[in-house]
Amino acid sequence: MTTDASTDFWRFSQAFYALPGVAQACLILQDRHGLDVNLALYCCWLGLSGRGRIDAAQLSAANAAIASWRRDVIEVLRTARRALKAAAAVDAEANAVRERIKAMELKAERVCQMRLAARAPFPAVDADAQRLKDARVGLETYLGSARVDGAPLFEALETFVDG
Repeated sequence: MTTDASTDFWRFSQAFYALPGVAQACLILQDRHGLDVNLALYCCWLGLSGRGRIDAAQLSAANAAIASWRRDVIEVLRTARRALKAAAAVDAEANAVRERIKAMELKAERVCQMRLAARAPFPAVDADAQRLKDARVGLETYLGSARVDGAPLFEALETFVDG
């Protein structure tokens, strides 16, 4: 039996992110193109979970719903964690602080996903082929706005469905 949407989304994100090439592709989306990894994962999860595809208006609304949390919490924690990287390599106390910030950042990412999952419709699509198509279209909608090549993510979608 499935659990609530936010738990399903979180579990999907962890499994999908662990696929070969996905973490690196997500970091490129985030660091080089300024895209939100949680939104990219949301687009994939909506489709693959049978909740349908996201359109540009829904994507804009989802982005607006998490923008301040991303800016004021997640990005602040990420910046602090990254700022401690050099010091953490040589100082155990700095490393302990960095690890605590990293854990807080992960919890903040989960809150972000909870907010996104709360917007998701109930699953309605049963056919695997349609779910994959919906996930692809949703991801294309998000990545297309930035003209980003998401080949590793599209490949991972195929792997995720087949696996």
